[in-house]
Amino acid sequence: MSDNSDLKALPPALQRVIPAFRRFGWISFWVQVVLAVVAGLIFLFAILVDSPQATQGASTRNVGTGPGTFFAVLGLITLGISIYWAFRYTRLAIQLESPNPKLRPKKADAFQLLQRGLIVNLVGMLFSLMGAEAIGGTLLAKAVQYQAGTLPTTAVNLNQFIQPLDIFVVLANTHTIVAHFAGIVTALWLLNWIYNKTQE
Repeated sequence: MSDNSDLKALPPALQRVIPAFRRFGWISFWVQVVLAVVAGLIFLFAILVDSPQATQGASTRNVGTGPGTFFAVLGLITLGISIYWAFRYTRLAIQLESPNPKLRPKKADAFQLLQRGLIVNLVGMLFSLMGAEAIGGTLLAKAVQYQAGTLPTTAVNLNQFIQPLDIFVVLANTHTIVAHFAGIVTALWLLNWIYNKTQE
């Protein structure tokens, strides 16, 4: 990392942009890492606990093994790419500090990096929202399957009712959505920051 004297030798526009890339790149990175780890552990727990044997004979699928979890996990995988992209923002800040102008990324390169990061987060949020729709549908099916006063007297599969594990899956998917939202906000804010500061 360059010291303050090296930073002051750079053009004024770069002096304003570099700290923003470094600071918000690291904030986005750590926010997404923490949320991804929590969501990943919950999904792993849900998939391991929600065994296929437990769903046999049930008319309602479990949230942990349903299509909603598939899309939610795709959103989580995309979040991994987003975390890498947030880390690239911090590396870009280091490259911009180079005293050799030929080694510095151009403004168009920075814009392209941010635009691709934005696309990654939008795709990840799309997967997560599709997962949320499917998970919500599964929970709704469980909720309306047995109305008050019409519960059967015979033994039923407990997986047909909403369980704490179902809510954990909803929480994990919500963490993934929030993490993608943080990545989107970071990319949009940096795009706006670069545009405004390089015009001054």
